Amino acid sequence: MGPTSTSPSAQRSRGRPRKMAVPEAVATALRLVDEDGLDSLTMRRLAAALDVQVGTLYRHFATKQTLLAAMAEELLAGCGGPLPDGLTWREQITELAGRLRTALLRHRDGARVYAGTHSVGPNTLSYTDTLVGVLRETCQSPEAATRTALTIVHFVIGHTLEEQAAQALAESELPATLTLLHAALDPGTYPNLAAAAPTLTSTDFDGHFTHGLNLIIKGLAGE
Repeated sequence: MGPTSTSPSAQRSRGRPRKMAVPEAVATALRLVDEDGLDSLTMRRLAAALDVQVGTLYRHFATKQTLLAAMAEELLAGCGGPLPDGLTWREQITELAGRLRTALLRHRDGARVYAGTHSVGPNTLSYTDTLVGVLRETCQSPEAATRTALTIVHFVIGHTLEEQAAQALAESELPATLTLLHAALDPGTYPNLAAAAPTLTSTDFDGHFTHGLNLIIKGLAGE
């Protein structure tokens, strides 16, 4: 009887288990989310993609929430970097809020991955520290600056959640949804909404984002 070939995974099952690095796991998890969405991500599926045992994953990530926090930390890589010289405090806030939105949009369901996580990694902490620092320069106390920073971050997350949800519908249900909304805006029943129909049904998310952020900044300036 001739020799038979043995797969690498089968060979590992009889020897040492495959080693796994945390950055590799996080990158693979983000790739799986990009491919099929956050709802499809399970610890078992990630372990299979990494060719490791599920127990190996749990040695590094005690829960799926721990994994999501590590993914959120990776999303914010570079967001807390130095700001360009010469920016006013308004421009600095706009820059930092835009960095966070861009980072979340870079991956499918990025806002859902980030929402509710509590990373204590350097990417998250440096970003938040920079934002709070800018706000303290507007003469806010550390407490007030932190609350304001959270308000800005929550606005960015909420906006991006809606933006990515619309993107997911764009090729299928969104046109029909907008058609139904237009039809429902009867001027006699909803005069204010009917007057604003073009804006209400617009998918100009850049414009929506800029308007909302400007409202926050104007409030900070007391305008």
